[in-house]
Amino acid sequence: MNKKVKIWFIVAISLIFLGCIVFIGAMTMGKWDFDKLSMDSKYQTKNYEINEEFKDVFIKADTADIIFALSEDEKCTVICYEQEKMSHAVSVTDKKLKIEINDTRKWYEHIWINFKTPKITVNLPLSEYQTLLIKSKMGDVKISKDFTFNSIDVTVSTGDVVNNANANTIKIKASTGDICTKDVTVSSLSLSVSTGKVKVENTTCEEILVSVTTGKTSLENITCKSLISDGSTGEVVLKNVIASDKFDIKRSTGDVKLDGCDAGEIYIKTSTGDVKGTLKSEKIFIVNTDTGRKDVPKTITGGRCEITTDTGDIIISIM
Repeated sequence: MNKKVKIWFIVAISLIFLGCIVFIGAMTMGKWDFDKLSMDSKYQTKNYEINEEFKDVFIKADTADIIFALSEDEKCTVICYEQEKMSHAVSVTDKKLKIEINDTRKWYEHIWINFKTPKITVNLPLSEYQTLLIKSKMGDVKISKDFTFNSIDVTVSTGDVVNNANANTIKIKASTGDICTKDVTVSSLSLSVSTGKVKVENTTCEEILVSVTTGKTSLENITCKSLISDGSTGEVVLKNVIASDKFDIKRSTGDVKLDGCDAGEIYIKTSTGDVKGTLKSEKIFIVNTDTGRKDVPKTITGGRCEITTDTGDIIISIM
């Protein structure tokens, strides 16, 4: 290490040390209240009472948790807990309830630390609605079981989505976050995450589409016509999943586990992962693994069950 590099190294270490001292001193004076680090800590709560009739709901948010709850007084209200410079505009246009972010911050105000979480609470009377469309950059979304929509379409960049509302079609997409839906009746269910878990329970539907780049897929007590799932990394766990038509499951890396499941036809393919479990009815098995153990019933009746792995065991039994 030459002399110039040593000098710069000493300067860098000194600045880091000085910064630590300043931080500790400031936090001590502030009694270690982290909220005081936030330059945008001025929050406000706004209440909107909606008297106009609407059938559609559209929400566009930046950083806020979004909650749909049943109204206790049969009135529609929207409650926004928000930063002063990141307020939300609430209106009804063409029978559509719109909630949109109005960000008036300067560019330098985007870099400050924020320890509070904005929240949008939509209190709806018990009723049926047409379209629910949510687009959010960061924040969790929770939709109560008390509602029924014709279609639900939720897209979040970072956040978890929990949906218990019924709909004809449900489409949920998250870049980073978990998706959970249960106790619903739906025609088409499409769930997609880049990094996160997908969990579906107690659901009746026609078609389930699950796409996961990295994360676990867990389905339990499902009755459907077809299940189609693809992914790169993550195991698939199916428990009491019954499809009248087919399973079509693909994974690059991850195990596939079947517990008391069945389908008219089954197609499973993994590159690295085991395929194990139990089925409820006999199948005609066509299995292949490059480096793994094969143990399947020698049945000659039933639908086609084709399982292929590059590296992994294939072990299936009939209940």
